[in-house]
Amino acid sequence: MAVQRATELRLLLVAMAVAAVTARGAAGGGAAKVPAIFVFGDSTVDVGNNNYLAGIGARADFPHNGVDFPGGEPTGRFSNGLIGVDFIAAAMGFTRSPPPYLSLIAMDANSSGEVMSNMMMAAASAMKGASFASGGSGVLDSTGTTISMTKQIEYFSDLRDQISTILSAEKASTLLSKSIFLISAGGNDAFEFFSQNKSPDSTAIQEFCEAFISTYDSHVKTLYNLGARKFAVINVPLLGCCPYLRSQNPTGECIEPLNQLAKRLNGEIRDLFRDLSSEMQGMKYSIASSYELISSLIENPQAAGFVEVKSACCGGGGKFNAEEACTPSSSCCADRSRYLFWDLLHPTQATSKIVGLAFYDGAARFVSPITFKQLADA
Repeated sequence: MAVQRATELRLLLVAMAVAAVTARGAAGGGAAKVPAIFVFGDSTVDVGNNNYLAGIGARADFPHNGVDFPGGEPTGRFSNGLIGVDFIAAAMGFTRSPPPYLSLIAMDANSSGEVMSNMMMAAASAMKGASFASGGSGVLDSTGTTISMTKQIEYFSDLRDQISTILSAEKASTLLSKSIFLISAGGNDAFEFFSQNKSPDSTAIQEFCEAFISTYDSHVKTLYNLGARKFAVINVPLLGCCPYLRSQNPTGECIEPLNQLAKRLNGEIRDLFRDLSSEMQGMKYSIASSYELISSLIENPQAAGFVEVKSACCGGGGKFNAEEACTPSSSCCADRSRYLFWDLLHPTQATSKIVGLAFYDGAARFVSPITFKQLADA
């Protein structure tokens, strides 16, 4: 199994090199593969919505975040640079992730507070997509204190209405049916449940999983009824091996009960989408396994050029540089391309680049039943 994983990673890295050459040759050339990308989820795909929320801790609009982003400025991405959704969007023909929805609203705000005018301007700006993702949120609305998944979908519904006004209902429906709806959520739900239940019994786990998957089901059906047909899903990560979780374990090893919970949720997500796709006409989906990919990188770091897969690049504290969050005064590693993790929980730009290509057109172990590329082409 380890040999197979190492081989898959090597093939993936070769494909990345080929893709980079192809992208340079086609720069400025072709059109995007889909009309738009609409993004929902947590900090794994948040590109700055939390910048516009007052009084929250889950934000990344300060150094050292963004140190490797074009221009070297923090954007609200929980990363030293670009994140996975940026690379996925680039592979589909866009510059990077669509902009945060709240930035589109704020862009056209004025002293008279003409909300509907702002919405129309936002809709015009979002014809190629928008990100509603919010760091700290979950599938369950009880998770976190930022923009809940229900609220994210409400924002999309408002935007859809305005797009329909601009284009006509029929043209808006066609645009949405061909667009990608990317969802990356569940990690915060699992982490919060585990934090509150250090040794949960089977009944507590069962009840949590049922509530989680029932709510996920409801969110997907709501998006479908609003016009979504192509779902690109990123599953729950290998949470127990993040630097922060390792720092909380006296042995310094991964916290396996949390990983097992994530694995169980991922099985439930897989079954959910299989069932929904047979029920809902025209629905197509692809599930990318963050869990499997990060597991492979931890087991075979050399294949990806990593030398550190346990500690955070930016943080503080003696254990894995992960006992304190990444702040402007934190220690920050010099060679960020050699680290798997950027901060307590999130990957580096180098990791995100691998993630983006693996999910877009990687092996079936990392993305199935079809790749994101095949979903875009469908």
